[in-house]
Amino acid sequence: MNVTSPLAAAPAVCKSSDSLGCKSDKLRMNQQLDAGELTLYRKATDSDRFGCVETPASGRGFLLGVSMSTGHQRRILRDGRASAVEFEQGSIYTRDFTEDYRADLHGAFDFLLFEIPIRFLDRFSDERGGRRVSALAGRAGEKDPVLFHLAQALAPALRDPLDANGLFVEQMGLTVCSHIASQYGDGREALCAPRKLSRLHEARAKDMLLSHVDGDISIAEIAQACQLSRSHFIQAFRETTGETPYQWLMRRRLDRARDLLRASELNLAEVALASGFADQSHFTRFFKRVVGVAPGQWRRELRA
Repeated sequence: MNVTSPLAAAPAVCKSSDSLGCKSDKLRMNQQLDAGELTLYRKATDSDRFGCVETPASGRGFLLGVSMSTGHQRRILRDGRASAVEFEQGSIYTRDFTEDYRADLHGAFDFLLFEIPIRFLDRFSDERGGRRVSALAGRAGEKDPVLFHLAQALAPALRDPLDANGLFVEQMGLTVCSHIASQYGDGREALCAPRKLSRLHEARAKDMLLSHVDGDISIAEIAQACQLSRSHFIQAFRETTGETPYQWLMRRRLDRARDLLRASELNLAEVALASGFADQSHFTRFFKRVVGVAPGQWRRELRA
């Protein structure tokens, strides 16, 4: 719900501390992940009286927030008027950093946020062959199931930035940018239909991925080797293989792990590292999610 009314009186001065205008000492969760040119944040509080957030106009680009929970309300002040907005799980809001921003917050909240610099959107638009995005449509309180799903997928990377897979984060960042530009950007042009990779480029891309089975390679490196932009490469790879580069690589890791479990005496931690997983815990979670049983149980049943 979004209700607009004139302000009865000038608001009190809002004292804030971090780069997004939040009081850090009132946050129970304050995570940040620098993903190339994008910056991701996870900010949450249990306080019903958080107060306000306020940021002056700047040239930082845009901010898009996705509510990970239900029950938050805020009173957004703009041009001498106030809009009361309710957020449910999956609701979003956009902010243009070229405008002053102030909001009074009511109720606990949990937001995953994407800070998108203008240069990132410019580069993305140039790669896709469309007009540059100069503005995002103002949104507050509307649901976006696609962004909520992407935010859920990225949440574990914010919890453990040191263990975050660079290939996955870069790929997800481009996916988020593509959705934001197409749904909320101004002046979007029709884009070319995706095409498949040539056999040479398919082989080259797969060789590069397999030579960095731990995921320590960027989409940009592989795309350059295939003479494509990052976004076009991801589309072409998916058209060719039916999977994104990260999904394809994870399948290869799983195949390698199965071979080692079947034919070697390596323990689970050694199998995990040899297959490119960050650690045994990461390996076990992924294996059980895909196969249905933990790797130790799979090995025992295979050898029974």
